[in-house]
Amino acid sequence: MTTEASTATKRPVLAVFDFDGTLTTADSLGGFLHLHLGTLEWGWALVRQSPMLMAYVLRLVPNHQAKAALLQQTLQGASADLLEESAQRLVTRWLPRHLNPWAWDQLQSHQQAGHTCVLLSASLDVYLGAVARALNIPHLICTGLAMQDGRCTGRMSTPNCHGEEKWRRLQAWLAQQGQPRESWELHAYGDTHGDLPVLRQADQAWWRGRPWHS
Repeated sequence: MTTEASTATKRPVLAVFDFDGTLTTADSLGGFLHLHLGTLEWGWALVRQSPMLMAYVLRLVPNHQAKAALLQQTLQGASADLLEESAQRLVTRWLPRHLNPWAWDQLQSHQQAGHTCVLLSASLDVYLGAVARALNIPHLICTGLAMQDGRCTGRMSTPNCHGEEKWRRLQAWLAQQGQPRESWELHAYGDTHGDLPVLRQADQAWWRGRPWHS
């Protein structure tokens, strides 16, 4: 990672990383649900959700609608303890096999330089909390999963943190820090069109491992 821009300004560096497909080489939600449900139940869930998933692939339904249907089908009624166990399995079994070496090196470079790092993802808080701790990322912005009386309702507790919602959530986080966007040198890393709203705001943007310019 080049640091010329960082050393030429006194602004602190804020490094924002997408997770699925950026820090990883595969989709973590599918990995989590597979570990949580087991192979047979996960396969059956995919069969039952296939009409909705196909509609999403064909862009007949939006991302948040397909995701909401999948979560309702697979996680409704799951206990908080069981979800935490599945999250730990994701960290110990799935994550080491699916880390993107280039993005992992970038993250470590930012951390070693003392930069502020944020994990910004559409994936779920019930396992990304464990992931962020494992990767030593202190700040997490993601999609929340609603819990009631220690069990998952199957509904999202926040808007799906995807596309323009990513930039809205990052702006809200910046406001909580009491420092406007202009006070940071923003580095952003992503891999899909859902990351573009954040990449457009960055001083240095990376798309699938390559420098990106709007």
